Order: sequence, then structure tokens, then C-alpha cells
Amino acid sequence: MKAARWYKAKDIRVEEVEEPTASGHEVKIKVMGCGVCGSDLHEYLVGPIFIPVDEPHPISGDKAPIIMGHEFAGEVVEVGDKVTTLQPGDRVAVEPIYAPNKNGAYIDHQYNLSPQLGFHGLSGGGGGFSEYTVVGEHMAHKMPDELSYEQGALVEPAAVGLHAVRQSSLKAGDSAAVFGAGPIGLMIIDALKAAGASRIYASEVSKSRLQMAENLGATVIDASASDPVKEIHRLNGGGVDVSYEATGVAEVLQQSIDVTRTGGEIIVASIWEGEAAINYNDIVIKERSMKGIIAYRHIYPAVMELMRKGYFSADAMITDRIKLDDIVEQGFETLVADKSQVKIMVSPE
Repeated sequence: MKAARWYKAKDIRVEEVEEPTASGHEVKIKVMGCGVCGSDLHEYLVGPIFIPVDEPHPISGDKAPIIMGHEFAGEVVEVGDKVTTLQPGDRVAVEPIYAPNKNGAYIDHQYNLSPQLGFHGLSGGGGGFSEYTVVGEHMAHKMPDELSYEQGALVEPAAVGLHAVRQSSLKAGDSAAVFGAGPIGLMIIDALKAAGASRIYASEVSKSRLQMAENLGATVIDASASDPVKEIHRLNGGGVDVSYEATGVAEVLQQSIDVTRTGGEIIVASIWEGEAAINYNDIVIKERSMKGIIAYRHIYPAVMELMRKGYFSADAMITDRIKLDDIVEQGFETLVADKSQVKIMVSPE
């Protein structure tokens, strides 16, 4: 079968690999659509970050070269002899987290915080940038009939956005600022709407992404034309209750601190390519709190229910659709060069 494999930074190859089979608590999935994630782009540009290179990942048992792609949905075509929750023909969205599991279930409640954390499509074992892949049954969630496969592929980034809001202290009626209106930033905006935020501000430099954030109901600030901290303080005197950083840019991290009120909270939802310096007195003196989040846990069913209600819409998020053969030039290179792109969806056929 055809698959896109990561060999090293700037070296991803679409090539023929052996088609996998399912056994035990595993299910084999025919991939119907897979999104290109910001984490994929980090791996393409400066990886390895999550990709195991020197030693195999403890759960997948693989190291580079590995098949990429972790935001995907598809049809179950084969099940192992111990699978009890799924059958061929089921439409599923895949939760790609690798963490200790047994008998078709994660072992730890906070499985996304496991020291062995990895991701199907980043840490070996297969991935969504392929025609077929095999995952544990605990990683495959049946999709409501109303959701398309493209919506199913968006469950993963939407789960990041919803988890970021759930892990914050935000309450209905609070104000919020989101720095970065890429895929995760836009998902956070929609999650904030679902959580009852009264005012949502979005800071971004791409005009097309600003328009998408505005379409979702945020008050937008063009960070290339004005100081987003001063502007948000002007619009929402005293600062916002909670800010969400979704860019991985050092300057923006400081802005996400400065924009909050005294006693406010900063949620860092981005993956970083390097270190970032901040002024800790801006946290200490104003008794602000800062929290990082990674991935999600126990959240896929809630995301799909919100999708049924119209949140996290594929129509609002997907900006291009490409074939697997074109993933390097029309996927990764396009995302590097064109900041108007948000979510590029890849079809294996």
C-alpha cells in the first residue's frame, strides 16, 4: 500500500509499504481522510520532536522511518479476535494517543500524561497518511451517522481545543483571548463559545485567518498592525480572565501573559521548537497562573456531540484538499509558504 514516511527533517517520502493486519484487540482501518497538523509541520521542519530516532518507541516498538498522520477517520475493515466494541463497516474517528493499555483500554485515567506518551502517526506503528492502518480498539471511536469522514478527521484537533478550555479556569460569562488563529486557535475559539465565554478576542497576523476567527464570533486584532495587548486592554479594560497561547512564538507567549487581568490565567497549548524567555515578575507580582496542556483525554465523545450541534465545522476549518502523492509540495510546503491555509485534508486515494 501507499504511505508517507518521515526519514528526517525535510525528508518525507511517499512510497510502497506492507499492508498491516489486525490481531488481538486491534482494528484495521481504511483511511478516508487525514489532516495535516501543526505538529506534523514541526516534525517536517525541525524534527524529530515526538518521532523516535535513536531508540524504538516503547509502545509502538518502531523508530524512524515512520508513517505520519494522526488526525484521521476511516472505516473498520478488519478486527482482531479479541475486539468486542467494533466490527467491520463501523465508521470511526481515531484517538491516536499511545499510552499503556490492557485488554482494549487505557490503564491510567490521565493517560495523556504518561511518561510513555506517543502518537500513532508520530511515534511509529502506522499512521493516517496511508491507505490502511491498525490501531487498538480503545483508540477508535464510532462516529455518529451525521458526521462525515472529514468531520471525523477534525475530532483530533478539536479535542485539543476543547481540552485546553476544559483544563482552564474559564467559567460561563468570562472573557478570553486566543493568540494564533491557526487550526488549534480556531478550535479553542469554538470551544470557548460552547463553554459560554462572554467575550472572545483573537490575535493573528494572517488576514484570512483573522476573517475565519471573526466568522466564528471572535473580536479580531491584526497583530501586524497594532499591539494586541494594548488593543485588548482598551476593548476589555483590566485584561481578560483567561488567555490561550497557540502559536509557539516567544514574543506571543509574553503577550499572552500581559493580556490577562490581575489573578488571570494563561493556558499554553502550543508545541515549541525551542526555548522561550518570559518576565516571571509579570506572573508573580500579579498572581497570575500559567498552565500547559498536552493533547486530551476522555473527550472524543463530547467533541463529536458538539460537532452534531454545529461546532468545529469542517466547512469553517478545511481550506484545501489534496492527494497523498502530493503531500510534500501541496501539503507541507504549502503550509510553510501560505499562512492563509488552516487545515489541509489528505486523501490516500
